[in-house]
Amino acid sequence: MGSVILFLILLYLGQTMLLLLLEYKRPDRAAVWIFISFCLPLIGIWLYRIAGRPYGKSASMTREEWMVWQEMHSQIAGKVSRVTSVEDMKNKDFTHHLRLYNLLSEIPNSTITSCNHTDYYAEGDPLFTALFQDIKEAKEHIHLEFYIIRHDIMGTIFQDLLIKKSQEGVQVRIICDGFGSKSLSKSFIQRMKEAGVEIHFFLPPLHALKLRKINYRNHRKIVVIDGTIGYTGGMNIGDEYKGESLKLGFWRDTHMRMHGDSVYYLQMAFIKDWRLVSGQTLCTHLVPDLFPEHNCKGTEQVQVIASGPDETRHPIQEMCFNAIAMASSRVYITTPYFIPDVALMTAIKTAARSGVDVRVLIPGRADYKIVLLASLSHLEELMEAGVTFYRYQKGFVHAKVVIVDQLLAAVGSANLDMRSFYSNFELTAAMYSRSAIDQLTANFEQDLQDSKRIELGEFKQRSRASKCAEVVCRLLSPLL
Repeated sequence: MGSVILFLILLYLGQTMLLLLLEYKRPDRAAVWIFISFCLPLIGIWLYRIAGRPYGKSASMTREEWMVWQEMHSQIAGKVSRVTSVEDMKNKDFTHHLRLYNLLSEIPNSTITSCNHTDYYAEGDPLFTALFQDIKEAKEHIHLEFYIIRHDIMGTIFQDLLIKKSQEGVQVRIICDGFGSKSLSKSFIQRMKEAGVEIHFFLPPLHALKLRKINYRNHRKIVVIDGTIGYTGGMNIGDEYKGESLKLGFWRDTHMRMHGDSVYYLQMAFIKDWRLVSGQTLCTHLVPDLFPEHNCKGTEQVQVIASGPDETRHPIQEMCFNAIAMASSRVYITTPYFIPDVALMTAIKTAARSGVDVRVLIPGRADYKIVLLASLSHLEELMEAGVTFYRYQKGFVHAKVVIVDQLLAAVGSANLDMRSFYSNFELTAAMYSRSAIDQLTANFEQDLQDSKRIELGEFKQRSRASKCAEVVCRLLSPLL
């Protein structure tokens, strides 16, 4: 018995040392895997090998990747209206936030564009009406990238429309996440392929397990139509996004339609992902009209920011942290999953303690109980610092929105959690025009009318069992 115990102790110490060496840059991840290896001493390191190992970052592109990016940039050179200095920003608040502007302006493969028009959708019905109309009018190509596509009523309508467009000669390309869309039936996929629709999956479960990348997902939502119209935000394709989920009811989300130069960068993100899942390089002279002239008359300034575990930087996290840290009057956050890292926690607390009006809206009902418990574990500490929390009561809130002062508003696929910042492929659009900020602020203020404020005194009275469950879920939060 003594030798067995000694073996287990040595095994645990060995696993701990290995995890510390492998995850020294992310102590929070090291802590959760050490906790798992303590609970499962014989298989903890095996779980880490299939679900925890780094995706595989490279500080520099391969020559082929570099040539693809150069080709794309050459195709939009002279077409895109770029902001080249802080004086070009129409939002003059940036003259007092030069550090933030400098950070935003040097994000790789992301540019603040000046010629855009945007529209916003708070529910599924108006979004799908606009999206389907744009798809019906497509002439050249339709590029779609979603985490989830379901084989339900909405998915079937979507399928029929894409098949019709493909039969009309429009090139239709679809990227689905292999885990998020794992329930998509073979008949659904085959019917589209037979009609000429190209569809590829990002890391299907068995393939992800083989590559030991099962923890990494493509969570982006991208639509590009004829290279001139784009969509991004929080909604996928399925009946629940129309509020038809028996469990969650009304679905509150935020999605946006953009027309103008920002669509070039949506297209670039899609092309990069398409090459990853299909091996095909679209950006060549053989595939014309991916980056057409927009002839845009809009005046909004928009920046498309993509991030993923294959990069050495985390630009969406950097943008959120820097903007919140520099806030002077207000920070409004809507997120279904609130699991900030240490840096973002510090920025939020510091903003609130310095007098900034910080309000965070989270769901009143949960789609994933463990994630909600991890979110709740952060509330007491932040409320004591002056942050105000609300829980949405009208249904389920899935929107991902950050509003800072009258400076910027961000909408996209990224939640305010560590999974979105570090493990998922995500995409967010940052808007710098007052009209966009005002509209998203009005939506947020309306959401507060449909929410219940969490009172600190009452929240502290929750049961000991709830607090213990929150602690355990918080320990696991870097993986949620």
